[in-house]
Amino acid sequence: MENQIKSNIQDAQTLEQLYRKDKTGFKNAFNAIYEEIKATPAGQIWHARLQYKQDDLVWGNKNEIKLIALIAILSGFIAKIPAFIGMEYDVYLSKNISFVILPMLTIYFAWRQKCASQKYILPALVFIASALYINFLPYNDKSDTILLATLHLPLFLWMILGYTYVGGDIKNKLKRVDFLKFNGNFVVMTGLICISGAIFSGMTIALFELLKIDITKFYFEQIAIWGLAGVPMLSTYLVQNNPQLVNKISPIIAKLFTPLVSMTLLIFLCTLIYTGKNVYNDRNFLLLFNVLLIAVMAIILFSVTTIHHERTSSIQLILLIILSLLTIIANAVALSAIGFRLLEFGVTPNRLGVLGTNLLMFIHLFFVSATLLKKLKGKIATSEIEKEIAMFLPFYAAWAAFVVFVMPFIFHFK
Repeated sequence: MENQIKSNIQDAQTLEQLYRKDKTGFKNAFNAIYEEIKATPAGQIWHARLQYKQDDLVWGNKNEIKLIALIAILSGFIAKIPAFIGMEYDVYLSKNISFVILPMLTIYFAWRQKCASQKYILPALVFIASALYINFLPYNDKSDTILLATLHLPLFLWMILGYTYVGGDIKNKLKRVDFLKFNGNFVVMTGLICISGAIFSGMTIALFELLKIDITKFYFEQIAIWGLAGVPMLSTYLVQNNPQLVNKISPIIAKLFTPLVSMTLLIFLCTLIYTGKNVYNDRNFLLLFNVLLIAVMAIILFSVTTIHHERTSSIQLILLIILSLLTIIANAVALSAIGFRLLEFGVTPNRLGVLGTNLLMFIHLFFVSATLLKKLKGKIATSEIEKEIAMFLPFYAAWAAFVVFVMPFIFHFK
């Protein structure tokens, strides 16, 4: 290794290949011969690169910490409103879970992006109008339109968060891609914090049980709920200030789960055919099937947005293409079943809602798969795949807005 480094000290590409092939061996060999090559520009650059040590965590400035603390407390207060007014948590959170998290993150990104004041107005008005609208809808747990509205509202408001994240520059597809990458990293960081919080909570309750004191109800009602409301703020803050914490984890997760999900979906489809399960007449199975498709779609988008972090191997691309094609097949089965039920039993809010969502995912997956094939053939850059993903975000926002604000009136809140 030492001789290879010395003989290729002026060949940047070869040095990079040697480094990636064996990082530890390269570093040890480089340090051993540094005195011989330190006069060369390449030697000095590589020395700075190999000796660079980044701080473990960057905590930002005091103003940012104060803002995060303030909006975390505000989130906790919004989550605790049912306790203050004597309302059932289930009823309250079914309509307002979005407002515990998304407006606070929007405030943070509006502050962080230093957006012009006029760009704050639209998100603020949308959040206020949405909160008033969803809470003035009649509560009816048997109403399909109201249920669909409450399920799609978080997606619509998530898009408003995205608008703030990109600083109002909605035409910039690269910024949309950054927003999707942030969400992937956000999910990873939130998951890690929640696991840690669950362990801490279990230990705390167990310690008091040793004293024969049951603090479970008090702990979850007075402490845990504030912590849960603040977790998204903490996750966002850590991801934004320390991207290195999850930048290497996300691609690993994508690489691990892409083949696993592909295999699982293939086995599921084969089993579906073998057992002769009738998806056309089983409403509950069809709904669960669509939940599965949405989850797989999210995994595909997450996996694709992580492939830009490093050189993408052909095997990884092939696995993503296989998963995309399997999902397209599964989506086609779901669409045919939904179409059958529409023709056989007529139009209902649920059928129309599921049909629209599946059509969007089907078309989106088709374009993503085609772009992945082009990448595999070396015809396009990885950035083009990301742009293809980002292109569909406004369509999802439009469909979510239709389901939330229009569909209840079309079907008279049934």
